[in-house]
Amino acid sequence: MPNIRKLRFEDEQGNAGFRAQLAEQRWDDHRFYHHSLVNQSLHFVSACTFMVAYAMLFVDAALASLLAWGVAMTSRQAGHFFFEPKGFDHENGVSHDYKEEVKIGYNLARKWVLMTSWLAIPVVLWLQPSLFGLLATPESFIGFLRHVGFGWLFLGIGAIVLRVLQLWVQRDLETGLVWATKIVTDPFSDFRLYRSAPKRLLKGERGDPHAAA
Repeated sequence: MPNIRKLRFEDEQGNAGFRAQLAEQRWDDHRFYHHSLVNQSLHFVSACTFMVAYAMLFVDAALASLLAWGVAMTSRQAGHFFFEPKGFDHENGVSHDYKEEVKIGYNLARKWVLMTSWLAIPVVLWLQPSLFGLLATPESFIGFLRHVGFGWLFLGIGAIVLRVLQLWVQRDLETGLVWATKIVTDPFSDFRLYRSAPKRLLKGERGDPHAAA
């Protein structure tokens, strides 16, 4: 695959342009966190599911959110948590701790918080179906699931907004907006990058030697 980092350019003020920063964030994410073909294959499944959820978002937002979080997000994060190597990265010459420290988006520690919040939402709604009187009490299990779907939808939006604000404080607003753009468009990028991963995995390959090329 092409080295996306080569697409980086600078504007007249010496700052990286928006598109160049986006390309760089995508490349760093790929080369640092997607060495395993199992992880890449799960990202391909996630990308396909997210694209379906995006289309459904304008028809049934609750159902789209259930699909996005219940299938797309879980398969995506399972690849990172369980299959991606966490030792020293010899291809890039950096440690896992270093990658976690410099990661623009949600590293594993932040993802633990995010996924814990994701699991907490259905538990809270099961114990408090009306959310302490803020919601209408669902009349069926389907109604409960729809409440969970909307809860997960607001969690996803909130997680993106919160990280953008954090990056604005820690770095600058543009870095946060670039990251948010990357997150929203990741399904389309991942579909293109990892569509061959399942076939390669079935052939017996386990790692991607080009992840750091």
